[in-house]
Amino acid sequence: MDTYKGVTVFGEITEGKLSSITRDLLGGGRTLADQLHEELSCLLFGHEVSGVAPEAIAYGADTVYVVEDAHLKDYQTDTYTPAVAEILKKILPRILLFGQNDIGRDLAPRLAFRLRTGLSTDCIDLNIDPESKLLQQTRPVYGGNALTTVMCQTLPQMATVRRKTMSSLVRDDTRKGTIITFTVIINPSTVRTKIVNRVKQESPGIKLEDAPVIVSGGRGIGGLDGFKLLEELAKLLRGAVGATRPPCDSGWVPATMQIGLTGKVVTPELYFAIAISGASQHLAGCFGAKTIVAINRDPEANIFNVAHFGAVGDWKQILPSFIEKVKEFGSK
Repeated sequence: MDTYKGVTVFGEITEGKLSSITRDLLGGGRTLADQLHEELSCLLFGHEVSGVAPEAIAYGADTVYVVEDAHLKDYQTDTYTPAVAEILKKILPRILLFGQNDIGRDLAPRLAFRLRTGLSTDCIDLNIDPESKLLQQTRPVYGGNALTTVMCQTLPQMATVRRKTMSSLVRDDTRKGTIITFTVIINPSTVRTKIVNRVKQESPGIKLEDAPVIVSGGRGIGGLDGFKLLEELAKLLRGAVGATRPPCDSGWVPATMQIGLTGKVVTPELYFAIAISGASQHLAGCFGAKTIVAINRDPEANIFNVAHFGAVGDWKQILPSFIEKVKEFGSK
């Protein structure tokens, strides 16, 4: 009978290094593997990626499985799906983790179908049930208005995990681990798509998804001038500026700044919701923030139901004074 063991993280590589979400998954996976008293492994697929394997070990992996092929240089559904499925059928992980990003959202459900198992997407917390030893997968539902915890009876237990909901370990280059290389046969004729061009989005400052602090504005900001004040606060706090859908639709800010169900999902340490009513579509994008501070002149605004701290009043009067206080603290 096949034996499923261990926790496996699907690793992603950005600019020759492990991506931040992979490092976080390895940190969370290490905790799960220790609870099960089993090993943590990492999958690395691509072209000339073996040099990144020691980095995965330094961030907590016991074993790194490397698959190198020129056809895997760029992520494509038709090449990665059969290749990853083939390796998973060999290593048989008990738990399989992906990032909740473009690759994870595309690849994980396809693999779940091929492996005939279940999948929980957009998880914000993972734990091991002490009795059944099954993975408890917590994820937001109803647009972020509630949380549900599910467990899958079939193996492997698969989950995609929201960015920044897990913490990476401190890099330890003295850790020892095993690197195993696999070879897969990829038939180019099965590839139905072709990458013809790449356009890299240039964004000044820190990326919205990676920002520890986000200052976000809603329809009540009123226009571009209001967002300039938000940018001032974000710079002081070394953060980024976000927005709800109406400011993006109105052209005040780029669509790349939109946070919500149809925008980006962020999980900063500190989230300022300024002139934001708190529609469920927006809350779905910032639900995982560690601390939410809301400023709104409507005391009945839904945002106050989720905010940890709130100020009722006109943001035009509150925010300038707050910025001055931040400057005072920064000068001390």
